[in-house]
Amino acid sequence: MPRQGVPIASPAVSSVATASPGAGSAGSSAGDRSPATPRRPSPDVLLALLIAAALVALAMISGGGVDDLLATAGNTWSEIAVTVLGAAAVGVVLIIGPPGRRWGLVTVGLMAALTVLEGLSIAWSYLPSSSWLAAGQAVAYLAAFAAAVGVARVAPSRWPALLGGFAIAMTALCGWSLLVKVFPATLASGNLAGRLQAPFGYWNAIGLCAALGLPACLWAGARRDRGRALAGLAAPALCLLLAVDVLSYSRSADAAGVVALALWLIFVPLRLRSIVMLAIGAAGAAVISAWMLTHAALKHDNVALAAQDHAGHTFGIVIVIVLVLVTVCGLLAARAMDRVSVSETVRRRTGWTLVALLVAGALAAIGAAAASARGLTGEISHLWTELTATNAHVSASAAGRVFQFGSSRPAYWHQAIHVGEHALFKGVGLLGFGDARLRYTTDPSMVSEAHGYVFEIFADVGLLGVVITFALLVSWLVAAARPLAFRVRTTSLGPAGCAEREGMVALAAIVVAFGVQSTLDWTWFFSGVTVPVLLCAGWLAGRGPLLAPIPVPAGQPSRARVLDRLAARPAAAGAVVLLVAATALIAWMQWRPLHSAQQLNRSESASSTAQAYPLATSATSADPLSIAPRTWLCTLDMDLGNVAGARAELAKARQLQPQNPVTWMNLGVFDFHHGRIAQALPEFTRALALDHTPDQTRATAISGVSQSRAILAGKQRAPMHASYCLPPS
Repeated sequence: MPRQGVPIASPAVSSVATASPGAGSAGSSAGDRSPATPRRPSPDVLLALLIAAALVALAMISGGGVDDLLATAGNTWSEIAVTVLGAAAVGVVLIIGPPGRRWGLVTVGLMAALTVLEGLSIAWSYLPSSSWLAAGQAVAYLAAFAAAVGVARVAPSRWPALLGGFAIAMTALCGWSLLVKVFPATLASGNLAGRLQAPFGYWNAIGLCAALGLPACLWAGARRDRGRALAGLAAPALCLLLAVDVLSYSRSADAAGVVALALWLIFVPLRLRSIVMLAIGAAGAAVISAWMLTHAALKHDNVALAAQDHAGHTFGIVIVIVLVLVTVCGLLAARAMDRVSVSETVRRRTGWTLVALLVAGALAAIGAAAASARGLTGEISHLWTELTATNAHVSASAAGRVFQFGSSRPAYWHQAIHVGEHALFKGVGLLGFGDARLRYTTDPSMVSEAHGYVFEIFADVGLLGVVITFALLVSWLVAAARPLAFRVRTTSLGPAGCAEREGMVALAAIVVAFGVQSTLDWTWFFSGVTVPVLLCAGWLAGRGPLLAPIPVPAGQPSRARVLDRLAARPAAAGAVVLLVAATALIAWMQWRPLHSAQQLNRSESASSTAQAYPLATSATSADPLSIAPRTWLCTLDMDLGNVAGARAELAKARQLQPQNPVTWMNLGVFDFHHGRIAQALPEFTRALALDHTPDQTRATAISGVSQSRAILAGKQRAPMHASYCLPPS
């Protein structure tokens, strides 16, 4: 007897609307609703738009990753905002949180332990000012994660708002990246790179946004409880995401996208609907990508702005036409899939067919490798050698780089291992890798990060950081497995439970894909990418078991009720007071490096030394770990004729950062040009010991050593006048 036909989207997705009174049936059509009662926007929709706006604003304001030299206004104020909002959310949860087990608390504690370690590393850091900046960002990340854990506890049914807001935000950022390519003269007149990189200024970051948005948009396209329009709009969103992923030329983002798609298609039964939407979006993305990759003014670097602008306007017309066609196809496909019924047998056979195609593709690749001149084992050995080579040369701007296995990562990873081995237990301080690597390599590349989370942690905070990170990962995996409920049968979950599990799979796919990319790059330093992922990770950790009864919050937090609850729970009241005090102190600490940088800029722009000096002194007081204000104070002291004071500032800079070759080189240059040759020689020598790379610092130190030795040997006369720099010979 044949099985009864079922819709492509499967009844399991008629979800959350059935769980909330007054929401109506998720499977009802528009004709079932009374025309006298127009459908109002769901609170989840409004909340999703608010979340999306906040995430987009965070990405646009913060821009690039944390700066390891001077604080920037965008990074600083976004970190303070995330810290304050996260702490406020945690405080509210402490006040109105329901009784019961606090899921995710261990994970939050381990992340707090890692954050504390990173903050403490300022005390032994090779670059303490950089560690201060990175520690402020780490605190903001902790606040975002803890807030998501808490909100998932008090409002677990709001997960569609988080996932929907994430999908909208990633799509909007990718749309902006393409828009910058359409209007380069107006939106990015200084950009000369061919590959997409706005709004972060880094191609791997925007490529990662595109990859992470894929499971969220597939979830939006596969669910039925919000109607055909939402499902149809998933197709143009997928089109934008796939196009940006391709046009960023980012191999790590491609890997993250493959992982995200695989997890969704493997663990969610809505494969047919997902594949239809994915195919429509991919067709549009192929047209957009092909157009850009076949026009030199769009894909090449260092193209004249006028040529970029002319080609970009035509490119914009192509994008609009493609998006319109993809949107129409998506809406028609959503309408057709709601009407078409497919038997269980056909669904199962289709699934096996897809698996067979994947296996056939894998076998074909193996066969091609076996038939090559190197043979199967030789081809594997060649690819492995290319992948792990430390001297690989890969084009940074050619689209064909995505098919190459070599990269600069192995070189950075080897350097990070050397750095970590010489500071095994506690590392060289957060973001200290960029300085410490100089003594272990002759690679001329200018790099401040190890381009791999595990290697960066090992170099920066040693084995202690690696152990805490591993414990944090295990704790999160255990916590995230609870709402995924893979051991629970679908029949035991019900429609709402099935829908939520699919949403949790999408959140998990986002987090895992981010983790995969973070092993290959340094994009976790970009707040606009990392904070949204931490919200997803925190929600999974704090949600608890999918079938557990949802605890009832304490009600609306009116002033009287809040005071009554705090009086009845002195521990919670004390925790809130401490949280407020700690948040104020942390926000002030996050602001101080920015204040120092701003005071330094004002001092450098001042019209006279008398005006510049107090501003420079204020910059030093605001950030006593930074050497930049002290270098400028040296210049000001020289203008005032205070030679002793000028040298004292350089000596203080060396004391602050004795592992930094620049501080030794600066002091050596000063002593050399003031006749202290015997003092300058060991200072130049120390700079050479700390920097083996062929950069300007080493070139200056080599010249200083050579000339100092010649003077001490009587073969050269000492300099007769003071100078601010020593040109290399």
